[in-house]
Amino acid sequence: MTSPASRTEKLDLRLTAAAKRVLQTAASASSRSVSEFVLESALARAAETLPDRQHFGLDAEQWAAFQAALDAPARPLPRLIELLETPSVFETSEKG
Repeated sequence: MTSPASRTEKLDLRLTAAAKRVLQTAASASSRSVSEFVLESALARAAETLPDRQHFGLDAEQWAAFQAALDAPARPLPRLIELLETPSVFETSEKG
């Protein structure tokens, strides 16, 4: 957790009065400020959400298929080649 002195960013949040009361009660019950409680809770939820987007597990067969796909030669993409070889409108200027 970052120290309060190093916090430089602000996040505004709109919520109902009931939601605010719940957060205040929960923060008080855990001896934290509402800001500390919300930040810690949000970061914990983010930590739960992100791993499946950053890491993935494969069994041996899936790993072999993944490796084969990575090692396979790139397939030709004629439309992409044409796009990259065609001068852009910024490169084709008339000189007068």
